[in-house]
Amino acid sequence: MSEVISLNLQVWKQSSNEDVGSFEFYSVKDISIHISFLEMLDVVNENLQKEGKEPIAFDSDCREGICGTCGFVIDGVAHGPLAKTTVCQLHMRHFKNGQTLVIEPFRATPFKIVKDLVVDRSSFDQIIQAGGYVTVSTGNAPDANNILIAKENAEEAFDSAACIGCGACVASCPNASAALFTSAKISHLSHLPQGKIEEDERVKSMVTTMDDEGFGSCSNHAECEAVCPKGISISNIALMRRNLIKTIL
Repeated sequence: MSEVISLNLQVWKQSSNEDVGSFEFYSVKDISIHISFLEMLDVVNENLQKEGKEPIAFDSDCREGICGTCGFVIDGVAHGPLAKTTVCQLHMRHFKNGQTLVIEPFRATPFKIVKDLVVDRSSFDQIIQAGGYVTVSTGNAPDANNILIAKENAEEAFDSAACIGCGACVASCPNASAALFTSAKISHLSHLPQGKIEEDERVKSMVTTMDDEGFGSCSNHAECEAVCPKGISISNIALMRRNLIKTIL
């Protein structure tokens, strides 16, 4: 197997949310199969800058699949073709020599395009600020460690807390729903005794904010679960709905 490949990139370019964007075509040659997708874009940008051309704007930070900063759509799939993988952890060995790749930003009305592949996901911050926290006194660390939590509850809380808020769930949903993100943030606190106290208020406030931010409704397509790099289960959405109905009643 060759250690390098060449690719044709069709990349969405848009200077701002108010601008009318379009696809630009780039030919990339002799890319190592051992580098990540973002590192491949780094190489493309270095060559563009040498030619005096504008580089491709994209988000990145830790590049370890932890922070949720990076993310865009590759050939119609958020974060690309590899399951449970962020785009920063997607390597070029998963693509074929001569392949044409279509790269575009996460598209949703609440995700305003900042530039090219960069979108503003501050609407997620608004949802968190609406109730994704605990305000009651929980004491110090030793006090928390003294509270017995069933193994099943602890594991479910941890699984939900694994959400990194990348926005892939919204980008993949035909309704641009943020139900998976919101429900994961609700669930990881609801499974713990410290979060139970404010559970009703949290669910109502966060769901209301999610709707106010302009996200669509969940219709159980499960595309969100399919592209989530952390494998967050849509069972969280069911739990959120049950808690919301209980709170309203």
